[in-house]
Parts: sequence; structure tokens; C-alpha cells
Amino acid sequence: MTGVAAALTLLTATGAHAEGKGDIRVTGAVVNSGKNVIIGTSQRVTYPIAITIRDNSGVKGLSHVSVFNKSDGWGFGDWTGTKCVKKSSTTSVCTATMTVAPQWLPDSLPESVNNTAGVWQVNATVKANDGDYWIADHIAEFKVKRASKLTTDASPEPVTKGAELTVSGKLSRAHWEDLKYYGFTGQNVQLQFKSAGAAHYRTVKTVRTGTSGLLSTKVTAGSAGSWRWYFPGTTTTARVVSAGDEVKLK
Repeated sequence: MTGVAAALTLLTATGAHAEGKGDIRVTGAVVNSGKNVIIGTSQRVTYPIAITIRDNSGVKGLSHVSVFNKSDGWGFGDWTGTKCVKKSSTTSVCTATMTVAPQWLPDSLPESVNNTAGVWQVNATVKANDGDYWIADHIAEFKVKRASKLTTDASPEPVTKGAELTVSGKLSRAHWEDLKYYGFTGQNVQLQFKSAGAAHYRTVKTVRTGTSGLLSTKVTAGSAGSWRWYFPGTTTTARVVSAGDEVKLK
């Protein structure tokens, strides 16, 4: 395993600028195919950064790639490989693979590593066949989010039509400092229902999480079907949908 020193570095979150030599340029970059990077407590995460590069002599490749929080300059992740695909005599797409192992994260920063969740940016240095190079800051932005979990329990089961049904659950999210999940309080979560035989869920009401991320509400059982909770996520925490809990009528 690579060391924490390689995985976590403090970088200065300066404004966008670039410098170098010659006509080589980064013309575009996409992180993780446009999706958020979501990190939990145990599973290693890899994600691609596809960087489009242009130079009249042709593209040689990447010599540096870094990612970090846009606001505070802290970043973690190893650059573990690159594959360049030539699109024309002047243009190539070089895809850098970034890797994060959650076990790197606890006690690795002088401040809470949880604070690094949010909007991140990409810097890269690119090189051309004729020796041109370009050090490009802020070529792309993306979001790194803490993974989340959500449970649902509807009772009693089965229930008499027209009777009261209690739907409970719990919203929790990854804590990167000790690699455990803790309840996420004060969040709006949507209670959704899908009638038996229906194709889609519909939102019935919105409930706010209480102590330890707990959810509980009462509804009238009008028909058989499945109940679930849906959390749309925040800037720092991933969206999550619970498994449906099927409730039959007596």
C-alpha cells in the first residue's frame, strides 16, 4: 500500500492560471464520467480523469495530476496510472486513474478530514512530442462526497386497510476519521410509496431526521405496496435510497 504521505498532500487552492512553453493546451477534462466521487469506510475507490490535450506536434502525455478541495487546498488520492488515446495527429485524450483507500484517511490531516468533502478541482501538467509543456490549474471541478446509508421499516405488517401505519428508518453517513457510520441529523428525507403492481414510487411527505439520524412518521394504509425513504444528498454527502419495505393488507 502506498503511504499516507503519497495519498494526502496540502496544496494551495489558488485561482485558475497556467504556464508553460509552446502551443500545447488542455482543451477539456471530465472527472468520473461526470459523476460524484463517493467514499465510504472500507471499499477502495478508483475513478478516471479524462483530459483532452492538443499540440501541433502531437501529445506525449501527462507528467503530473493532482486533485484537492477547492476551498481549503487539502486533497487525498494516488495517481495510479494513465492511458492516452490518440484522436488525431494533434489531439489525444489522456485518462488518469485516481485511487483512494479509506484506511488512509483517519488522523491524516491537522484538521478534520471530513471537512475535505465538497467541491474539488484538478490540476495537471501535460507534455507534447516537441518538448512543449503546460502546467494547467483548475482544468475541472467535481464533488467528493461522504457515502450514506438509509433504512426503512414499516409496521404493522400486514395492516388493515385504512389503519395507521408507522414508517421508520435511519439516515447515516461515513465518518472518515474513524471509518464508521453515524446518524445524520437535521436532514429532509422524502417518504415514498409504490402501490402493488405500479412501476414507480411517488413522494408522500418529507420528514426531518432527528437524534442519531432517526426517522419516523405515521400514514394511513390505503393500499398494499412498498414504502421507502429517499435522501437527495447535499454538497458533501451522497444521495441514497433505501430498500423498499413491502406491506400487505389484511
